[in-house]
Amino acid sequence: MTEWVTAYIGLGSNLGDRERTIHEALAMLGGNGSIEVTRVSDLQETAPLGQMAQPNYLNGVAEIRTRLEPQELLRRLKATEAALGRGPHAKWASRTIDLDLLLYGERIIHERDLVVPHPDIHLRSFVLEGLCQLTPGLVHPLLQEPVSELLRRLAGGSFVLDPDAPKLISIAGIIGVGKTTLAKKLGEILGAAVLFEPYDTNPFLPEVYAGKSELALDSQLYFLVHRTQQIGRDTLPPGRTAVTDYVFDKEMIYARRLLNPTQLKLYESIYGPFARRVTTPAVVVYLEDSPANCLQRIHRRSRPYEQKISLEFLEALDGDYRQMFAGWKASPVIRVPASRLTGYAEAVVEHLVLQVKAYIAVKAELSDSDKPPAVSCETK
Repeated sequence: MTEWVTAYIGLGSNLGDRERTIHEALAMLGGNGSIEVTRVSDLQETAPLGQMAQPNYLNGVAEIRTRLEPQELLRRLKATEAALGRGPHAKWASRTIDLDLLLYGERIIHERDLVVPHPDIHLRSFVLEGLCQLTPGLVHPLLQEPVSELLRRLAGGSFVLDPDAPKLISIAGIIGVGKTTLAKKLGEILGAAVLFEPYDTNPFLPEVYAGKSELALDSQLYFLVHRTQQIGRDTLPPGRTAVTDYVFDKEMIYARRLLNPTQLKLYESIYGPFARRVTTPAVVVYLEDSPANCLQRIHRRSRPYEQKISLEFLEALDGDYRQMFAGWKASPVIRVPASRLTGYAEAVVEHLVLQVKAYIAVKAELSDSDKPPAVSCETK
C-alpha cells in the first residue's frame, strides 16, 4: 500500500434502483481500511450517449482517499461492480453500476487496461459538473486546465470521439483577430489540410465593402457555395484532420448584417439545405480580442477592400459572435484571447495544440465492437 492519495470515481447506473445501487457501491468501497469515501456530488439524470435506445443514467462523482495503488483500486472497483450485478464490461451497454477511476492524485498513467486521467473526462459535462461541485479549482493533470474551464467548453453537452468522422478544426472570431495565422500554424503542426476563406476570389466582396449593397446577396451566396464545397460531408476524407479559418455558422451573422430584408429572406430560404450538407466541427477555437485591436490589425495588413470597415461594424460583429457561442452546443469550444498568441511562444502553442488534440484524437485501442455509435455527440 501507498500513502493516502485523493482520487475521484465516476458513478453511473441505468438499470434497476439506480440511486440505491450507487449508494450500495459507495458503502462497499468504503467498508475497509484502504478506501475512505470523503464526498459525493449530486446525482443527475443524463441521457445515454449517442442517442442509444437505453434507459437514462444517474451519474455523479465521488471523492475518495485511498492507500491502494491505481491497479489495486481498479480491481476493487471492478469487484464492486461484479458484486452488484454488472456483467462483462461491454462498452456502451446498459449497466446496473459503472465505477470509473477518473483521477488518482496528479498521476498520469497509460497502461493497457488503465488510463488516468480517464480519457473522456473533458468530453463529459456530467463528469466535469461533479468534479466542479466537489473541487472547483481542480486542474486536469494532463491538459493542465481547470475542470471549470473544461466544463465551460462543453456548454452542457457531452461528446463522443468518432475515429471515422472527419476531424474538422474551425477557427472562429471577428475580422482581424488572427484566424488565418492560427489556422496555418495548427495545420503545419498537425500535418493537416488548411482551408481558407475565399476573400481574394470573391468578385463581389470589394464592391460590397465599397458600399454597393445591391451586390451583398451575390457575395454571401458566393461564400455559401464555396464553403459548402470545402467542408461538405462528402468532401472531407473520413478520419483525416482539416483546419478552416472560419466557422460555417457565421454565414448567418454576416447575412443579417449585410443584407436588406428582401435579400435576407431569400438567403435564409437557400441557406438551410446548404447548412445541412456541411461537416460539424470536432472542435472550435474561438479567438477573442477587442474590436479596436482587430481594427488596428486590419489597417496594418492593408487589404484595400477592408480599409472602410468601421469600429462600429466590428463591435456589432463581436456581439454577434459572443451571442452565437453563448448558446453553441454543436462541438467543444476552446476560447483563446488573441493576446495570448502574440509572438506565438513555443510553450503557448504547444499548450493549445495539446488542447485541440484532446478533442480530435483517435482511440486506437478500441476494437470494432467497442467503437461508439456513428453519432458524434449528444447534448442534454
